[in-house]
Formats: sequence, C-alpha cells, structure tokens
Amino acid sequence: MILGKVIGQVWSTRHIEKLPQGAFLKVEIEGGNIVAFDPLGCADKETVLITQGSVAAAFFTDYKAPIDALIIGSIDE
Repeated sequence: MILGKVIGQVWSTRHIEKLPQGAFLKVEIEGGNIVAFDPLGCADKETVLITQGSVAAAFFTDYKAPIDALIIGSIDE
C-alpha cells in the first residue's frame, strides 16, 4: 500500500461507459505522482491510502475495470 496526498483531478471528455462511479485523482507520492481511481469522493489535499496492480483491479467484481491504482482509504490522522 502507498500513502499519498491528493493534488488535483484528472479530467477526461471520453471514457469507458462501464467504468464505475468515481473520479481519477492526481496523487503525490514519495518519488513522484500517480493517477489513482477514487470511488470514495476524496478532496484536494487529503491524505489517502492507495493499492496498485491486480488488487486494485479485483475490487470491481461486476466489471473488469482497467484500473491499476485505487484509493482504498482516507487517512484522518
């Protein structure tokens, strides 16, 4: 798992129709930035917990979503 801070949203005018509800967020992590899918509704500058790879893709049981990084938690403290 990776700890990061939300630094913005990624906007797209076209997307896969079956993509679940959520947003793509730009997240600052140690060593750079990544884009992660956010089903939780996290805000800018919020500290988040991210999982990557097959674990992130397996979260979506109804549809095999092409997602490699998934926000799985919002860190309060």
